[in-house]
Amino acid sequence: MIAGLKRRFRPWFIVWITIMWCLLMGEVTWANVIGGLLVGCLIVFGLPLPAMPIAGLSVNWWLLFVHMLTWFRDLAVASTKVAWLALRPAEPPKSAIVRVPMRVSNELVLSFATVLYNLQPGGSVSDIDIANRMWTVHLLDAGTEQALARELETIATLERRMIRIFERK
Repeated sequence: MIAGLKRRFRPWFIVWITIMWCLLMGEVTWANVIGGLLVGCLIVFGLPLPAMPIAGLSVNWWLLFVHMLTWFRDLAVASTKVAWLALRPAEPPKSAIVRVPMRVSNELVLSFATVLYNLQPGGSVSDIDIANRMWTVHLLDAGTEQALARELETIATLERRMIRIFERK
């Protein structure tokens, strides 16, 4: 039993939860810090999380930095595109639901890619088949073959970037 508690003890999680607790309370007082530590310990020991699947991951920090800059640029472009689709005087575009295979090998990287894709307007991952590495994606603008191909290329580009950033062999 003591070995199980030692394995569950994650001091950085407790510190992070304490900081979040103080931010939620709006001020840093001794009572809030002690309360945050108690809540952190309760969460860490009472609700243990499984270990992160980080085996084989190696972060290329420069590529991650470049990707984030590109992602923010793409966010501005996608936001403008969706705003135009909403405000233009034409009919709404045809949407589509497609299944897209993903080549990432790590589940953590797959979840990173899913979050990054879902944060940008224009499409969203509605289902993930982890066993077969497939996304089911709802695309907002799939009225033409070119628009559909462009969205699928956006997904493929994100996938290639995630592999280059995290899954170097």
